[in-house]
Amino acid sequence: MITIFDNVIIGQYVPRESFVHRMDPRAKIIAIFIFMVFLFISRHPIVLTLAAVLTGVTFLLANIPFRYYIKGMRFIAIIILLTFLLHLFMTSDGKVLLDLPWITVYSGGVTEGSLIALRLFLLVLMASLLTLSTMPMDLTDGLERLMKPLGAMGIPTHELALMMSIALRFIPTLLEETSKIINAQMARGANFSKGSLWTRLKALIPILVPLFIQSFKRAEDLATAMEARGYNGSKGRTKFRRLQWKRKDTIAIGVLLSFALITVIFRVYT
Repeated sequence: MITIFDNVIIGQYVPRESFVHRMDPRAKIIAIFIFMVFLFISRHPIVLTLAAVLTGVTFLLANIPFRYYIKGMRFIAIIILLTFLLHLFMTSDGKVLLDLPWITVYSGGVTEGSLIALRLFLLVLMASLLTLSTMPMDLTDGLERLMKPLGAMGIPTHELALMMSIALRFIPTLLEETSKIINAQMARGANFSKGSLWTRLKALIPILVPLFIQSFKRAEDLATAMEARGYNGSKGRTKFRRLQWKRKDTIAIGVLLSFALITVIFRVYT
């Protein structure tokens, strides 16, 4: 039996020989941050069109099957749809497009909902591409190097980067475990789609309890394995693989900065 959790791909890594896969993880993280900033500071349709084109080109360069990714977006599509509907019904600007006794839809609601939904869709696409094209170890190294200046303030940057990487890595594992628990409970006669809201909430208890137990057990096993291998944080730790910033990383950041400049121009003069 298949649940919606089987299609969630956030946190997974897809090995490919592509331009994006060979990029320095630091460049990918910086690029995602720049993309997020310029995506949300502009409302102009031309800028959002450029962002959509940039996202499409990035996926072509990553050589990841788009059908596979759309399959993984089914769960996120529910959140995007709810966001669109929320702005559609809560915004009362512009012309009246639909006037019914129980609801009124304005042109401003359609525009605002579409803009927010498109922004969220593109952001999730690009953020997921980070984990799809970057190995967990490289992602940890990239985060650690970017946060290295914070180490002068006494912040344990290595430990923070490791925790973030482990959290991303275990998202698919926890979702898979949730799917197995749901299927096991349904095989025993449990029903999660009928009854009142309170009944459905109580039905989640047989899922949450074993899920928490399994999560704590996995965390304990991981801690034991790390201790058995002599892990002692960043103290005295060396790197077997060293990150190398190449020309293609600079080009990628330069392209994104150009898009950011275009966004600022449209923001100021339109």
